[in-house]
Amino acid sequence: MLTEKHVNEKAENVGSRGCALLLGGFDGLHKGHETLLSAAKKTGLPIAAITIEGGKGAPLYVGKERDEIFFRHGVDFVYPLEFSAIRNISAEAFAAAVKEEISPACCFCGEDFRFGAGGKADGADFGRYTGVPVHVLPLLKDEKTGEKIGAEKIKALLGEGKAEEANALLCDDFFLSGAVVKDRGIGREIGFPTANIFYPQGKFRLKNAVYETRAAIDGKEYKGITNFGSRPTFGNDTMVTETYFLGYSGNLYGKTLSIRFVRFLRDIKKFADAKALQSQLEYDKRRVQSGD
Repeated sequence: MLTEKHVNEKAENVGSRGCALLLGGFDGLHKGHETLLSAAKKTGLPIAAITIEGGKGAPLYVGKERDEIFFRHGVDFVYPLEFSAIRNISAEAFAAAVKEEISPACCFCGEDFRFGAGGKADGADFGRYTGVPVHVLPLLKDEKTGEKIGAEKIKALLGEGKAEEANALLCDDFFLSGAVVKDRGIGREIGFPTANIFYPQGKFRLKNAVYETRAAIDGKEYKGITNFGSRPTFGNDTMVTETYFLGYSGNLYGKTLSIRFVRFLRDIKKFADAKALQSQLEYDKRRVQSGD
């Protein structure tokens, strides 16, 4: 069942058997997961996580993005599972397979963790089926609303363009990773050359808008202005993710970048001509430079 195992380069000489195992869907890593990570780290054991893709809705992170954020926060091994491959597996069979293939020393999960066909078994059941100690931790809730801090809340905020509010609930700013590809070069013609990245297939889409962003390029962090959506001024309705980096003048084609969405700047609009768009971008640039 667990046919894939992604290994943090820092743990290449460490075995996953006898690890502290994180149980959950892990759409992304948010503040609610920090308690699981913190508790697992206190064991001093290698940390592994089972992630489930293709479940309810589009995930915040896909593929290598998910590995990237897990590894950055101290997870040594990631076992990705497709929901379609396990949706009809009984809770007993799932727990037995995990014990056989990973052999964790202990497990950590939230009180809302469910598994097995129909999602009827919980963390306590996992411990009962395997004999492995399972630490079920309480959910983290918003102090003002009492609402559970989770992926659905974060997606709702991102869907409204509220990047700052969503980031406050995430372990890291919402980001996307991809290789820079060649485009029509329109931005360069008006003095704002952009790095264009295909949006990862299957990844949750935040609101189409213009955002202030950040990215590390050759070890240095740059501020950026990212247009996420169409380019109506030039009659282009194709979805693009194009970023102008303040102060950068090198060639980015072929480089893989992680673009972090810092805050919403404005909605996308159609300008009268390229000169009007250029004036708006100059204004956007001043805002990003000043933090206004």
